[in-house]
Amino acid sequence: MTSETDVQNAAAGDSAPEPGRIVHPNYGRITTTGAGNVAVAAELQKVLDGPRADVRELTRKSLTSDMLNPIGLTLEEHRDHVMAQMKRLSDSGMPELGFRKEDGGTGDTGGALTSFEMLGHVDLSLMVKAGVQWGLFGGAIANLGNSETRKKYIPDVMSLDLLGCFAMTEVGGGSDVQNLETTATFDRETDEFVINTPTPSAEKAYIGNAGRDGRMAAVFAQLITTADDGGELRHGVHCLLVPIRDEAGNDLPGVRTTDHGHKGGLDGVDNGRIWFDDVRVPREALLDRFGTVDANGEYSSPIESVGARFFTMLGTLIRGRVSVGAAAGAAGRTALAMAVRYSLVRRQFDHPETGRGIPLLEYREHQRRLMPRVARAYAYACAQNAIISQLDEFERNPEAYDEVRRREMETHAAGIKATVTAFANDTLTEARLACGGAGYMAENRITEIRKDCDVFSTFEGDNVVLTQLVGKELMSAYAAEFGNMDQRETVAFALSTAVDVVQEKARTSTLWQKLVDAVTDREHTDLLDRGNQLQLLVDREEHLLETVARRLRKAEGQDGSAAFKVFNSAQDHLLQAGRAHMDSWVFARFAEAVDACDDPEAKEVLGMLCDLYVLDIVDHDKGWFLEHNRLTTERTKAATADRNRLCTKLAGRARTLVDAFAIPEFVFEVPMLTDGGVDTITDEPADEYEVAGLAD
Repeated sequence: MTSETDVQNAAAGDSAPEPGRIVHPNYGRITTTGAGNVAVAAELQKVLDGPRADVRELTRKSLTSDMLNPIGLTLEEHRDHVMAQMKRLSDSGMPELGFRKEDGGTGDTGGALTSFEMLGHVDLSLMVKAGVQWGLFGGAIANLGNSETRKKYIPDVMSLDLLGCFAMTEVGGGSDVQNLETTATFDRETDEFVINTPTPSAEKAYIGNAGRDGRMAAVFAQLITTADDGGELRHGVHCLLVPIRDEAGNDLPGVRTTDHGHKGGLDGVDNGRIWFDDVRVPREALLDRFGTVDANGEYSSPIESVGARFFTMLGTLIRGRVSVGAAAGAAGRTALAMAVRYSLVRRQFDHPETGRGIPLLEYREHQRRLMPRVARAYAYACAQNAIISQLDEFERNPEAYDEVRRREMETHAAGIKATVTAFANDTLTEARLACGGAGYMAENRITEIRKDCDVFSTFEGDNVVLTQLVGKELMSAYAAEFGNMDQRETVAFALSTAVDVVQEKARTSTLWQKLVDAVTDREHTDLLDRGNQLQLLVDREEHLLETVARRLRKAEGQDGSAAFKVFNSAQDHLLQAGRAHMDSWVFARFAEAVDACDDPEAKEVLGMLCDLYVLDIVDHDKGWFLEHNRLTTERTKAATADRNRLCTKLAGRARTLVDAFAIPEFVFEVPMLTDGGVDTITDEPADEYEVAGLAD
């Protein structure tokens, strides 16, 4: 049996590498190369690494095996381990990437987000701890604070001399951040804000660093001042810096914290709860970029609308959302690479002709469960690179982004987070199943990654809420205006928005038409034609938007609870539209990456992955395409056949495809891949398995 690399070397005139020994009848053989096609993998890696390949390479070199998620430690030992790794990251200069030069950083937002992503290959607890400290807590100060505040705190945040929390979520509020209950009331007599937790549902919950290590919290609260007649004036949610512990780790007066202890995962992160009882902080504790209070208690803001101010403030904090999606993608790729490697090592049942065990990846269903997810992993990596580049550009030159463009960026950041975290959790489960009993062993790490990644679908915005946000953006000419609407106003807006305006909004927000014009043979109707793929996806999105608009029309002339019922009844369609839009947007980003690839062989492989990405969408949603007469039964059957064929063909390059993820090799030093000496396995799309089509 010859490996993919053997065949390619022989074709190039080189002698084939000496085959390794068979270590067990149910395991594969090793060769001296230990990888797929190195040259093609390198070209594919360039595409996946994107514009920040240098940062990725530096981060890879800084990752070591002792950064891996430790197994078997106590809760406190795990937390201590993560804090030790945090110190290493701090000493490496990594935190400086995410802060502006005037604040002591390097001003490389894209580099910071990319480095956070890379931590997803080794330990999600470390990634989350770093994200809380430098991305959320530090990001709140950097993006909402004035120059004096930044100068005072950011150096200590970077060095870990000041450990902080991002105290936004409340146990009773969940994703409804605009209606948080915690209050910050200004006292004119003392020139202080008084922070209170007025109800049990207002307790800050699930807060990273609150359980043990945090000394200060960026607290999101309803800002209240006093009117001339003594009444309350409410100005919406703002952020204040509130000390919560002394240097010895004791709660400060008026502050009560508790430790959540063991969770479903992320044991290296000390999540906890915080309550405030008349805690006083100076007026300067308010992070006042979008709203300030003077010594006389007068509030002022450059943004008049409370709702617009709220959404603008949150828009500056989307780094966390982007980094969560990116790290989840890295975790998903890690699990996929493990499952693919295992499928090339593990043999099950004897081949009827050779009598040798058949590699798992030889089986069609194994190909179908892994290869479409590999295609999606490539697509989402390209989309993630795109949103990181947009955010980096925005922070370097915010004037280049008008309101509409900024809201589109924020919406895609929300959408890609929801899309990729859902993909990662699905992939981790399927990778575990694909590795059988070995995948269930903690020592092989997939279950450890899976339990850590679980919550990524919830924090930084619940995925359902974020997908609904995408749908709302699509239904709105101006997302900021739409974001301020209540349910009744939302319905009224839909009534005044013609379907053709919704369609035009969808078209102009992407590069669909440009790509269709460039690559489509209009006489060709094959689903493997790039232009037809684009048209199929945009048509689905537009139809779903039309459906939402029509359903909302039923509320014409109604208000109050009746309007809410209509809106609520359309929520499933709104979510479908949001998901369909993200499928289209991701596909456009992937198609751009394919088109930009210069290497012919790598471009061909990327093209097949792009085809499989679309065919997988069609396969999963074939009911919709059939019900709405977008595809015939014959064409959906043809799509399934093409999907199977591509799964088989790409399985012949499986090791090359996952090698291009460029995950540090020490990550794969797990028993299911190394026991018995099987530590470097190549693809085995061998001659004797040509009947399965694995040979190219």
